[in-house]
Amino acid sequence: MRESMTENVNPDSSAKNLSLNEQAYLAFRHRLITLRYKPGEYLNTAQVMNDLEMGRTPVNQAIHRLATEGLLQIIPRKGVMVAPLSIDDALELIEVRLVNETLCVELASQKVSEPHLHQLRKLNQQIARASEARSREEMMLLDRAFHQMLADIAGNRRLSDILSVIHAQAQRFWATTLSDADHMHEVIAEHNEIIAALESGDSRRAADAARAHIYSFKRALLSA
Repeated sequence: MRESMTENVNPDSSAKNLSLNEQAYLAFRHRLITLRYKPGEYLNTAQVMNDLEMGRTPVNQAIHRLATEGLLQIIPRKGVMVAPLSIDDALELIEVRLVNETLCVELASQKVSEPHLHQLRKLNQQIARASEARSREEMMLLDRAFHQMLADIAGNRRLSDILSVIHAQAQRFWATTLSDADHMHEVIAEHNEIIAALESGDSRRAADAARAHIYSFKRALLSA
C-alpha cells in the first residue's frame, strides 16, 4: 500500500509514456534524491540495471546525464559514485536557490490562478499528512511536486529546467533533516505563507516568503 501511495504523488509517475532513456533517468534520479543510493556509495552498472529493470544503454545514458547534474561522479578506473554531501556544497546550493526560487515565485505571483492555489493547498495538506505518518519518501515526493508546480505556474521553461536540477540536489540534503518533526511543521507553515503571498499577488511578499523558506532549510541543515 505504501508503494502505491508513493507512486500516486510522484511527479514522474507518467514516465511509462516516455522513452526508455528518460524512464531510466527519472527512476535513477528518484533513487538518488530519496537516498536509496547513499552519498559516497560506489554503484555497479549491472546492479543499477537490475534495480531499474532497464538495459545497459538507457542506464549508461542516465549515468552521464546525472553526472552532468552533479548527482553522480564518474571516477576513472573505479566506476560510478553517488556524489557525496558536503556543507560547502550545500551553502553554494543555497546561494543559487535564493536567486532562482525568488525569481520563480515573483513570476508565479503574476500568473497564479485559483485552480493553481487549490492544488498547492492540496499538496501542502498531503505533505502534512505524510509528515504525521513519518513517511519520508512520500514527504519528499510531495515537496518536489509542490516546488515543481511553482515552477510550472511561473511559466518560464528555462527557469523550470534550472530549478529541476537545483531541487534534485537540494532534496538529498533535505532528506538528512526530515527526522526533525519541528522542521517539518516549519516547512508546512512556510509553504502556506508562499501560497498566501501568491494569492495576494504581491511579488515582494512572495519573494520574501521564498527566502524565508530557504533560510529555514539552511538552519535545519546546519543544526542536523
